[in-house]
Amino acid sequence: MKDRRAKFSLGQVVKHRFYPFRGVVFDVDPTFSNTDEWYNSIPEDVRPSKDQPFYHLLAENADTEYIAYVSEQNLLPDESGEPVRHPQVKEIFKRTPDGAYKARGDLLN
Repeated sequence: MKDRRAKFSLGQVVKHRFYPFRGVVFDVDPTFSNTDEWYNSIPEDVRPSKDQPFYHLLAENADTEYIAYVSEQNLLPDESGEPVRHPQVKEIFKRTPDGAYKARGDLLN
């Protein structure tokens, strides 16, 4: 079995490599774990490999906030330092004085 290590961590702010959105990582799947229908809806010429980490993001673009599911190959660190405005961020994370997002202690097992 291949050892998979996620490049991005919970609470890290990332941006999409090609599309204009960013978000906070709130969960990671070691490999693709969504529906085949969702996967097949991605145009074949840009469809990522299933054998890599996929990230659940509290995402936002210029118009709205939503949940995104993105392959590792399509993410980059967002180093803007700007807060993420997604309304669920405050339910899961607290923002530290240095601008990082840390899981709220009352949510940890």
